[in-house]
Parts: sequence; structure tokens; C-alpha cells
Amino acid sequence: MSIIGKLNFQELNNLNLCVKRLAKHCCKRQFNKQISSSTRCGKFGFLFDIDGVIVRGKRLLPSARAAFELLIDRHGHFQVPTLFVTNAGNSLRQQKAEQLSEWLKIKVDADQVVMSHSPLKMFRQFHDKKVLVTGQGPVVDIAKGLGFNDVITVDEIRHIFTNLDMVDHERRKSAPCGFQDYFPRIEAVILFGEPVRWETHLQLVVDILLANGKPNEAPSEIPYPHLPVLACNMDLLWMAEASMPRFGHGCFLVCLEQLYQKLSGRELKYTALIGKPSEITYHHADHLLYQQAKQLGWENVDNIYCIGDNPETDIYGANLYNRYLQNRAYQMRNMKKKRVIAGNSSTLDVDSDDDELISSVVNTIEDEELESNYAMNCHSILVCTGVYCSSRDYVTYDNKKPSNHNHRDFVLDPHLKQPNYVVQNVHEAVQLVFQKEQ
Repeated sequence: MSIIGKLNFQELNNLNLCVKRLAKHCCKRQFNKQISSSTRCGKFGFLFDIDGVIVRGKRLLPSARAAFELLIDRHGHFQVPTLFVTNAGNSLRQQKAEQLSEWLKIKVDADQVVMSHSPLKMFRQFHDKKVLVTGQGPVVDIAKGLGFNDVITVDEIRHIFTNLDMVDHERRKSAPCGFQDYFPRIEAVILFGEPVRWETHLQLVVDILLANGKPNEAPSEIPYPHLPVLACNMDLLWMAEASMPRFGHGCFLVCLEQLYQKLSGRELKYTALIGKPSEITYHHADHLLYQQAKQLGWENVDNIYCIGDNPETDIYGANLYNRYLQNRAYQMRNMKKKRVIAGNSSTLDVDSDDDELISSVVNTIEDEELESNYAMNCHSILVCTGVYCSSRDYVTYDNKKPSNHNHRDFVLDPHLKQPNYVVQNVHEAVQLVFQKEQ
């Protein structure tokens, strides 16, 4: 009689459980070994959205940890260039990295996190100007960390100019501040994200724009063009624990734009729109992936895989950046042909004429990132765990009545909202990419 036949039910059950665990462990080691060998010569990288892909509010999605276990080696180091690109703007990169590390139980560095405001560090011409910042969280620390040296908040303005914030009767202050007569002119406005008290922020930002940076002086004529406005995070909606999406910063921007136009008779103009789906955000992420690739011993990143839950921002932005990459590659091929025909070996300059898709932003900044290597393709992968849900008609990319939740300044193009791939969750997305990259 075999030894197994002599075991009782409980012992047999424990043995069966041990065998299953051993098989799972061996299978995972073999899978990681295959991935490790393939990624040594791979040329691809990941851009992960956070809300709706990894978490819902503060709740970790079930598939998240398993997905990222595929991306690290046995020492917990990432084997593939990986970034977390979020439109959130209410925290510092280090704080978000620590939060991700706690959620995923792996080490995430601050250099792997791209917040909606991260590209603002390239806008150096504004760093020494007096800027008004709006949003929530440590907005002053965020602004100074990006290089802005002279920052003021909406709360500081309402304490200086006590007669501006009048909606909430209980917050009204009658005693004026003596400093208001010496208040220096505000030179630019930076909108980091949705604030807590919309009525206060809408009133004071509009005041600043209409008064050309001096809210204590009523102008005889409304200045136009108005002060520079840089806005981060255009998400109309985002997914938290609730069954339906919640208002995002894009809703606040809609209110601001409508109020300014109603009062001034003119359109609010943005100096820059930062965050997904803006191409400058993807360009910034492309540069960071390239830096990670060099640290891993790779020459470059050819294929970027963007995993998100919102067709209006994550998918639209990835496809828009891919269109830019293809147009740029086409222009470069044409330049090479002209160079060969002309027999001219001199270096040709690729300027805004060849990069029309991001010229409106690129022409306002000077940074070495704009000269870095580019990926060849940017692929979009839609997951069904966040804003988009295959069983809900709230936000979709293939509806007969197409929604337009994009920002006003982005062209309505249904093709840009069509994902290259649709999967159920982030774990399936990572598995799909490994299959594609063999």
C-alpha cells in the first residue's frame, strides 16, 4: 500500500495544498525567468494610469498586485521601464510614490511618477514670476518643487482682500488688510486641480484675470489678452469608490471658461494645458522612459504601452501622441530623402513646422527633454475597471451617440478614443503586452 493511502483526510488535504503551492511557485519562477531573458533585449515600456486602473479611491483593485509582480525580479527591481502617469495634482511625487509602494507592496521611486503638473518644471520663463496657484493639498510645496519661486494661494488673497469672497456669509470679513495697497501684481495663474471651495476660487481667479493681476483695482477697460493661464488635469470625470464617475478638474475649468466669457465677452485662453491627454505630458513621460531604459542597459524604448480606464483622456492622449510620433517619423523620412537628393550632409533642424501637434506648447518652453530620443509607437490599452465599463453607457468610445468629455481646446475625433486593445483589468493588460513583445 502506498504512503498516500495511509494518510487521513486532513493530512491528504494539507499535502495537496503544498503541492499546489509548489507548482504555483515553480510556474511563477519559470515565467519570471522567461520575462527576464526577454526583457534584456526588449525595447518597450509601460505608462500606467492610477485611478480606475490600480485603485478606486483608496481601495486597491484585485488584479493590481498580480500585474506588478510580473514586472519585477526576485529582488523587487523593475525589469521593464515603468511609469505611473496620473492626472492627479494634489500631492508631491514622493508622496504618490510612497502611496503606490504601500498599495502594491513593491518599491516605487518618485522618478517613476508623473503627476499632471510634472511638465511645468520645463516652463522656466514663469519660474521667477509672481504666480497664483489653485487646487488642494500642498500647492505651495508642489509649485516650489517645480521651480516657481514667488507663489501665492487663493486663501492668502482672500485674507488680504477681505471684501472679495462674499458667497459664504459666515466667512465674510469686514476688516480690510493694510497690506492690500502694496500688493504686488500677479503675473500668471496656475490651476493644479479641482479646489475645495469652487465659488471662492472661481470668483478670485476671475477677479485676477479681469483686473490684470491687481484685484484691488477695478480697470476702466478689461485687459485682453489676459494674464497667462496654465492648467493641469483636464479630466472631466474620474472614478472613485462610487458607482458612477465623479467631477474632475475639467468640470471646474468648464465653469471658469463660461464665467470669464460671460463677464468679459471674450474667450478664456490657455498658455498651456498640461496632463493627459496633452502631448507634452506624453513627451515628458517618453523622456523619462528613455532614461530608465538606459539604466537597464537598453538603447531606447521603441514601443510605449499606455494602460488607462478613460477613453476621453488615457486612450485619446496615447493615440494623439502616437499620431504625433508617426507624423514626426514621416517628416524625418522626407528630410532624409531631400538630404540625399540634394547631396547635403548638413544637419537639418526639426522645428515647430514639422511638429505641429505640440508646437503651441513647445514654442513656450526651453528644455533638454525636447531634444531627447522618441519612441516609435505609442499603443493604447483600455481596462474596464474604472470610468469605462462595457456594461455601462456613461462613458464609452463606440457609442452611436458619441460623448465629448474632452477639453474644449482638443479636437473632437472619435478615432482617437478607439483603443488598440480592450482588456478586463491591468493584469490582463500586462500579460497582453508580454505576448505582443514575445
